Amino acid sequence: MKVKELVMEGSFNVVNEGDDLDREISGIYCCDLLSIAMGKMPAGSAWVTVMGNVNTLAVSTLADAACIVLAEGCTLDDQAVMKAKEQGITVMATELPVFEAALMISRKLHD
Repeated sequence: MKVKELVMEGSFNVVNEGDDLDREISGIYCCDLLSIAMGKMPAGSAWVTVMGNVNTLAVSTLADAACIVLAEGCTLDDQAVMKAKEQGITVMATELPVFEAALMISRKLHD
């Protein structure tokens, strides 16, 4: 599944549509500890987290995540939204718990 398919599917609120919507999502990664995510997240992952700040964007870039999905009703602060726009990072949000958001993406990946 490509990032644009997840964006267009409508299950998540789009916070920022990034520059690489044709990027293939290779898997899902769930982690809220940025240092662990930075070292262990596989490239191309849809990263499901509750961390909504500019450091999250930096880690997603370093780990080469396909997109970020903020769970549990978490949002980006204004500074992070501006940075996501500048860097072309796709960010979505949901009220779902982390596990349920990841499960929803997994089902879409394997349909």
